[in-house]
Amino acid sequence: MSHEQGTTFSKHIATLLALHLALVSTIYPTIFAEDIHNESNKNFTSKSASTFIEVSNASDGVDVNGYIVYCPCMGRFGNQADQFLGALAFAKSVNRTLVLPAWVEYIPYKTGSIQVPFDKYFKPEAILPYHKVITMERFMTELAPKVWPPEKRFSFCYIQRGNGKGCDAKDGNPFGPFWDNYKVDFVGSEIFGPELHYLAIYKGNGKLSWQEKYPGDTWPVLAFVGPPSGFPVESTNVHLQEYLVWQDDIEKKSRDFISSLPKGPFIGIHLRNGADWSRACELVDGTQTHLFSSPQCLGYHQENGKLTAEMCYPSTSTIIKQLKRAVKKINATSIFVASDRNHLITDLNTALQNLNVVVRKLPYDSPHVDLAVLGRSNLFIGNCVSSFSAFVKRSRDVHGFASEFWGYPPDLRRIKNEIRQNELDHDEL
Repeated sequence: MSHEQGTTFSKHIATLLALHLALVSTIYPTIFAEDIHNESNKNFTSKSASTFIEVSNASDGVDVNGYIVYCPCMGRFGNQADQFLGALAFAKSVNRTLVLPAWVEYIPYKTGSIQVPFDKYFKPEAILPYHKVITMERFMTELAPKVWPPEKRFSFCYIQRGNGKGCDAKDGNPFGPFWDNYKVDFVGSEIFGPELHYLAIYKGNGKLSWQEKYPGDTWPVLAFVGPPSGFPVESTNVHLQEYLVWQDDIEKKSRDFISSLPKGPFIGIHLRNGADWSRACELVDGTQTHLFSSPQCLGYHQENGKLTAEMCYPSTSTIIKQLKRAVKKINATSIFVASDRNHLITDLNTALQNLNVVVRKLPYDSPHVDLAVLGRSNLFIGNCVSSFSAFVKRSRDVHGFASEFWGYPPDLRRIKNEIRQNELDHDEL
């Protein structure tokens, strides 16, 4: 890569990171908001701590190889889930127990953030066949006093951040609220880049490098400012989705809703159409190699095509046209809609009334139940660019279920007509 290409690439990455932070400000409302707020402020002897299962290799319950702790401080749930898979793979590669972080959530029209225990949504024990884990709540209660006392708490980052010379691990939201929730303050910073990277592929001997520089006996806890993983999830870690298993209450709610639908196959769709998403899709001008989670349909090397604006923000006509084909394809009797803003219930019911299908959404707001229902649909149609859709796609891939994306593959005829019209408009000018 030339210096000029490197500079351009860096600028593009900076733009995307800034956009990710902007997207955080408009958060999916959730029915669990009040319950989560109350639970996050409970003493660490709550249900969340008692349901943990840990695997360790020491008689006192301490993993002599050490622990990985991190703040899932980028984006909403979809982004956090993407990066969790990478963090899980990293923890296994360095053979340290992964401390399962709380999910960071934001209450609409309120400042700050709340921390939702990992096992509010997923079963920690389901991860154990792959790697050893412990919830953050139990780690801080039972192990931190022994292996991570306050005077030995250093934050880890690739490069310095903020205005200081270190990691500034608690600067900003959700960084500050996350660590404050566990009463964690840092006495110093440890900058590990560029010598080390959390992707071993960048260092031929990455695993040994981490273990040699930060051995478990002298560095029992590596506390990262952000997730020790990339975004979107690396292709080699997509399969780890199988270890994210919903808690029973979410499964029950999803099954109860599905049982209320008319008998027969149903289509699950995800519509990402909020104002923040519209602004994000304005970046799609034909020059991007990828945007957010687009590798899920385009491939990690764009081997499946190029990103189009219609794939990022499909028009209502595209949605209706694609749904009509899908309904006929599987003889669907209903359509379930999950959306961050406009579910298009009236538009879709009107447009599809001749096909004898009903269009429904949850009677309450719950993105996690939305995800569980979408995961069980007979056919899923999602947004190629969205990490929320990507969560569903990965979950369905585990079971071999069918998935499609809006506007993909692109309508080449329409694109050619648009190009031709643009050329005519240019000639007229």
